[in-house]
Amino acid sequence: MAGNVLVNALVASLCLFSGGVSSSPVNKREVEDPTLDEVAKQALTNAYKVLDGTLSDGTTRSSECTKDTVAVRQEFGDLTHAQRIDYTDSVLCLLNKPSKLPAGMYPGAKSRYEDFVVVHMNMTPAVHGTANFMHWHRYYIWAYETALRTECGYKGYQPYWDWSKYPDLVNSPVFNGDEWSMGGNGEPVGPHADLMFGPEHIIPAGPGGGCVTTGPFANLTIHLGPLAPTVDPQFNIPPNPQADGYGDNPRCLRRDVNNAFTKDYMRPQDLLDQIVSSKNIFDFQESLQSNGTTTLSALHVGGHFSIWGDPGGDVYVSPAEPAFWLHHSQLDRHWWMWAMYQESEVKDRTLQYQGATNWFVPDGPRGKPEDEQELDVVAPEGMNHLPSKDLFSTTSGPFCYVYA
Repeated sequence: MAGNVLVNALVASLCLFSGGVSSSPVNKREVEDPTLDEVAKQALTNAYKVLDGTLSDGTTRSSECTKDTVAVRQEFGDLTHAQRIDYTDSVLCLLNKPSKLPAGMYPGAKSRYEDFVVVHMNMTPAVHGTANFMHWHRYYIWAYETALRTECGYKGYQPYWDWSKYPDLVNSPVFNGDEWSMGGNGEPVGPHADLMFGPEHIIPAGPGGGCVTTGPFANLTIHLGPLAPTVDPQFNIPPNPQADGYGDNPRCLRRDVNNAFTKDYMRPQDLLDQIVSSKNIFDFQESLQSNGTTTLSALHVGGHFSIWGDPGGDVYVSPAEPAFWLHHSQLDRHWWMWAMYQESEVKDRTLQYQGATNWFVPDGPRGKPEDEQELDVVAPEGMNHLPSKDLFSTTSGPFCYVYA
């Protein structure tokens, strides 16, 4: 068998997995030992209180966002078969619509979908390991959901993938490869290398590794990247013809979906521990983005590396993996739960905004609520350059949604 793939310090940092910040111990008396389901239900209860005006989250909301009009995002496996097909058909629609980027500037951006990938590539240093991490991705996912609805006729809302729901992720409704899934695992490629995840953990190679040939995204062509690849070098992923990764580099979508994280690191208790032990937004974001030295720090990267593959393991190009949006919607839900579940702390937590503004300059300028966020050509009309403070709540600013 091929030896372990050692992700060196540079690639590890490029892939967001170098924070190494562990959260403070859980104070069980303070949270009265809730279950994860109870935290989710209480967050939803408090969100409806905010909507009916009996609880404040400190933000100003439009009169158009009410309990009757609020969108409800659901877990992918809870959608009906027809709803899942509506979603994946709309994603395929974006993949077949022409790009709106300037002609010739990004040769690998062949579709409207890839406009979103380019924007993520451009924004990566500003929106990972910074004050903008959760806020910008919330904005980004909402723009994607809006494009699905306004440009491709999607009737639903962005679903999420609850990491704790599927210990056997390989055979889950998300990745089992049937027509109602997000497509199957990559084709089995035989023995291939494990991944060194952080300084201590070996993530075993999954049962895939090859091209995705089943489900709605079978035989999908990836054009952009790679920039920070993590797959086994024996796969011989071709380098991008441009050093910046924007050249046209056609190749198949590869996955190596595995159960290592969902079985051992992304259980309900692990998600609950990360929520109740993070006392401020800085600790919350840092422990989500660190390198897997503790169970508390495996959640964000654990979702990406549960899919792995090309481009799923590449921090810059990862949105080219269609399951990216389910993963980051769950991340947004996880933040929403953290902010909303304790009624006495809803306002304080919703308004928190801490951290630097450049991933590679951790001691640089601090983020401010007035800082404008950038979505370029993927922003809904009139909604580019919104200040971070407009992104604090899922029911104010441009948003009007909750999670069920």
